[in-house]
Amino acid sequence: MAVIHGADAPTFTVPHVTAIGLAAPSRGASETCVWRFTMDAGTPADNVHMVDREEIFVVLSGGLTATLEGEEHQLTAGDALIVPPHTPFAVGNPHDEPAELVAVLPVGGQAIMQGMEPFVPPWAR
Repeated sequence: MAVIHGADAPTFTVPHVTAIGLAAPSRGASETCVWRFTMDAGTPADNVHMVDREEIFVVLSGGLTATLEGEEHQLTAGDALIVPPHTPFAVGNPHDEPAELVAVLPVGGQAIMQGMEPFVPPWAR
């Protein structure tokens, strides 16, 4: 059994998003990756991409706009978004406050972005 304290978990930053890697192979997980995201206020939902495995997002605070297969969805605290494999999606935060969410992806799941080879995000390694 591994215990990952949030204060000790690695932090990764990409434009508009901070990810805290909670569970991943490098931290003892063998089947499931979990990370916590903070998405900046005013983040556009223009990061359309796919994953090769099912990914689940749970909104903890704030609100998000998710585009899934071209359809827009509004999410607030307590809501979950289930993204099927190989389904184009994007997540943004059009609100005036940051949004907090948790994401879950099976170990080995890869992101697929236009013009790039599939890759495992750094917080899921």
